[in-house]
Amino acid sequence: MSAARPLTALRTLAVIAALPLLLTACGYGAESTDSDKQTQVAADAKKLSVDEVNIGYFPNLTHATALVGIQEGLLQKELGGTVIKPSTFNAGPSEIEALNSGDLDIGWIGPSPAINGYTKAAGKNLRIISGSASGGVKLVVNPEKIKSLKDVKGKKIATPQLGNTQDVALLNWISEQGWKVDAESGKGDVSVVRTDNKITPDAYKSGSIDGAWVPEPTASKLVAEGGKVLLDEGDLWPDKKFVITNIIVRQDFLKEHPDVVEAVLRGSVKTNEWINANPDKAKAAANEALKAESGKALPAEVIDPAWKSITFLDDPLAATLDTEAEHAVKAGLLEKPDLKGIYDLAPLNKVLKAAGKDEVDDAGLGVK
Repeated sequence: MSAARPLTALRTLAVIAALPLLLTACGYGAESTDSDKQTQVAADAKKLSVDEVNIGYFPNLTHATALVGIQEGLLQKELGGTVIKPSTFNAGPSEIEALNSGDLDIGWIGPSPAINGYTKAAGKNLRIISGSASGGVKLVVNPEKIKSLKDVKGKKIATPQLGNTQDVALLNWISEQGWKVDAESGKGDVSVVRTDNKITPDAYKSGSIDGAWVPEPTASKLVAEGGKVLLDEGDLWPDKKFVITNIIVRQDFLKEHPDVVEAVLRGSVKTNEWINANPDKAKAAANEALKAESGKALPAEVIDPAWKSITFLDDPLAATLDTEAEHAVKAGLLEKPDLKGIYDLAPLNKVLKAAGKDEVDDAGLGVK
């Protein structure tokens, strides 16, 4: 199988990966960090086909399945004596690099880096094996400068990173309004300002941006600073659902250690079930995990609305990934990719069937 390479996007990502200031709320930045968290393994627990599994994720609410699953021991329970070796990433490209190098076996990641990672390797390295989360992305604006959607024209709107998932979404929305923006420079009828999510709230307070199209918790941080939610991206999608986080795996790891992959998927499914059944406890667990990673928990005025806007689910919403790729192509950031084979949902569907849950669909993009 061959896959068209996203030439413009890959050149862009090569530049972006070298810039230290690009950190997105989807977790796209420049560094990865090995976690010091020690997973609790029962003394008599039996190992699976490997001693340990390297799992990556972002210290972010849209990756709460991993945060909560590790924090509460739900993932480790399914792995028995096979120990989780967790690593946190602030960058989509850096997580893909870790996957490609073999330093990472399984990871939680956003759709854009998954697409770019798959096409860059000509479809030979990773697979998407599950969904994890949907939603949690909003256009938040200064209500004194922008009172309606039409007022966005002529304003400065931040996105986390050139070519990232939210950047593509904003560029597509701008195009649908009939406005013009040069995708790479961000100049046009709307000034698209690529801004590190860590400094986006400060940029908003200083007036250097008029709003931002960002995921949680950055969106709620802006609201806490006086911003107004002008648009929830979920309103632009059928059933208000679109993929924001997937689970990916190295193809060779999937082939050599299907028992480990299946165990992680069981843990993910059970974690999502627990999150949805215990939203307050899950929110607290996610915040505790974030505090352990960053040294600071999110305040209630940020985490409460942010948490409500994210849906945790096992379905990868494959059709929406394909649509997001189409949006990137339309924006000029991606040459039309061949995504057939990017999904292998057989292990997930096996887990779902065993749990009495509905199986999920790969929208024709599954491995044959």
